[in-house]
Amino acid sequence: MATIIGGIAASHTPTIGFAFDRDKRDDPVWAPIFAAFAPVQAWLEAKRPDVLLMIYNDHITSFFFDHYSAFALGTGERWMPADEGGGARDLPGIQGDPAFAAHLGRSLMADEFDMSFFQQRALDHGCFSPLSVLSRHDGQAWPHRLVPLQVGVLQFPIPTARRCYRLGQALRRAIESYPQDLKVAIVATGGLSHQVHGERAGFNNTEWDERFLDLFEKDPEQLTAMTHAQYAALGGLEGSEVIMWLVMRGALAERVNCLHRTYYLPSMAGIATAIYENAENTPAEPSRADEQLAGIEQLPGTYPFTIERGVRCYRLNAFLHDLVIPENRAAFLANEEAVFELAALSEEERDLVRRRDWRGLIRYGAIFFVLEKLGAVVGVSNLHIYAAMRGETLEAFQATRNTRALYSVAGQGAGALKWDAPSSAATPPSPAAPAPGPTDHNKERDK
Repeated sequence: MATIIGGIAASHTPTIGFAFDRDKRDDPVWAPIFAAFAPVQAWLEAKRPDVLLMIYNDHITSFFFDHYSAFALGTGERWMPADEGGGARDLPGIQGDPAFAAHLGRSLMADEFDMSFFQQRALDHGCFSPLSVLSRHDGQAWPHRLVPLQVGVLQFPIPTARRCYRLGQALRRAIESYPQDLKVAIVATGGLSHQVHGERAGFNNTEWDERFLDLFEKDPEQLTAMTHAQYAALGGLEGSEVIMWLVMRGALAERVNCLHRTYYLPSMAGIATAIYENAENTPAEPSRADEQLAGIEQLPGTYPFTIERGVRCYRLNAFLHDLVIPENRAAFLANEEAVFELAALSEEERDLVRRRDWRGLIRYGAIFFVLEKLGAVVGVSNLHIYAAMRGETLEAFQATRNTRALYSVAGQGAGALKWDAPSSAATPPSPAAPAPGPTDHNKERDK
């Protein structure tokens, strides 16, 4: 079973990464930062966690306001440093843990936290600024895997402090119900007091920062009752991102031991580090991670599009999705093989697309809603795709419908539709294998 070995709190100001990249260890201005992180680094080296679950906020680098989520869990296989305007930092990417992240996602959703999920997005200084001084890498790999949890705290309304704390409690249930042996350290980033905009830019409150650290350790419930305006008044508007620390605190026991705590205010933001371990080992409540899909495997010919499928088949789904871009569509119609090569599809993926093997694509891990886009591009109706997935001719499938209508998602820019003729004369796609029965379905599922 997975275990939480402790929690780390760390500011994520970009000054930390700046000092690290320019080797300011011996500079009196920056030396206290390195001294503050040294015990945290030593603790991680002694405890050797398998995974760091890092709670952070993106700074409008990889997430923007066209789709802004409250809680977004990273499920990808690898995480790279983001380019925040002057090129990405010279740090290696860090491995993710998709299987563990998928379990967390199922458990949190079962606990009625409406999560969003992401992959293929770079991580900015919210993650890599503290990570670069928390852990040593050999230039190629880090000693831990990373699961990022992005909290949207920049566009109001944002999650309440209490909601963040409750999310931490749900995370504990999720982590401790993971069936594999895994040591997990939870890292909360952000803060402390600072404001970076408006006439109040440069605001700090050292007295509040110390008070916050005291309450965080001994009375976090008091912090959960505060409003965003109260946090902003005491610690600056951007300083209210410290509510993310409550996610980590909620995942720990009611009583904790603080093994290390520092505070330093060099310029714009109060920089703090702390290490917490549980002072008691009360077990978490059971998780309901697998409750909602229990028994779904008994439905023949049914393939839920899970996080695992989304990660494993990301490349194929992204390729088919991007046929909504006119230039990609034109290139595909002009030379399929050339665009297969550019997209680095595997030979199996290329073969499935070449043959328009609709059911094979679903079994492989494509989601239906990229298949209807492919159908629109090549002039195949949705009804042809449905019939092929059942292993039937179009006529046989339509005999089970109330009408013989044909339709697709193709818009006004579509070329000649190959099925735009009386439905009885329409030519179905290439023959498909017979529809699977329950036994066949169980063998083929998630191949």
